[in-house]
Amino acid sequence: MARGAFITFEGIDGSGKSTQLLRLAEALKEDGYDVITTREPGGSEGAEEIRALVLEGATDRWSAETEILLFTAARRDHMERTILPALAAGKIVLCDRFADSTRMYQGLSRGDLRALVDQLHDLMIGREPDLTVLIDMDPAVGLARAKGRQTAEERFEDFGQDLQTKMRAGFLALSEEFADRYRVLDGNRSMDDVALDVHKTVRAYLA
Repeated sequence: MARGAFITFEGIDGSGKSTQLLRLAEALKEDGYDVITTREPGGSEGAEEIRALVLEGATDRWSAETEILLFTAARRDHMERTILPALAAGKIVLCDRFADSTRMYQGLSRGDLRALVDQLHDLMIGREPDLTVLIDMDPAVGLARAKGRQTAEERFEDFGQDLQTKMRAGFLALSEEFADRYRVLDGNRSMDDVALDVHKTVRAYLA
């Protein structure tokens, strides 16, 4: 049986990571890999229900501590029902956001709660991705893209550009902390150029 791989995409809102994940999935399928795509929060029936709770509504709907609990609960269900079974079957799992987003958005956005995020992660999840692709993007450009989508899921975009700037710096710091699994790619280019870079990077890892 082929060895599975757990690959996550991270970046600020509007970085293009979701688009690049889908493009990579198609490219890997053409290469002959068995691929599934998923997302966080979400990726399983229960986790999708929690997604609506945390991504919609006013910015003050939840405290950061409550959000951490909700995201961890969603992630646990996602792992049990989607990610781990796919990996056991030898599939390539491409996930739009994972624990690193919680380390950033809930761990840093409204205080220093990173230690709490990591404690819950160690207790309830206990798994890091095999590879993380960070699409690095100018915060002003990313936020304009994200707000231009005009969806109901704009709770974090509504915190404004200051949060996106802080998150960008945080993700770059994470790429140094977890340098063994991170690959940082410049998202301030055409989608085609970024897609070629993503495909090349992931193929090199899988090889």
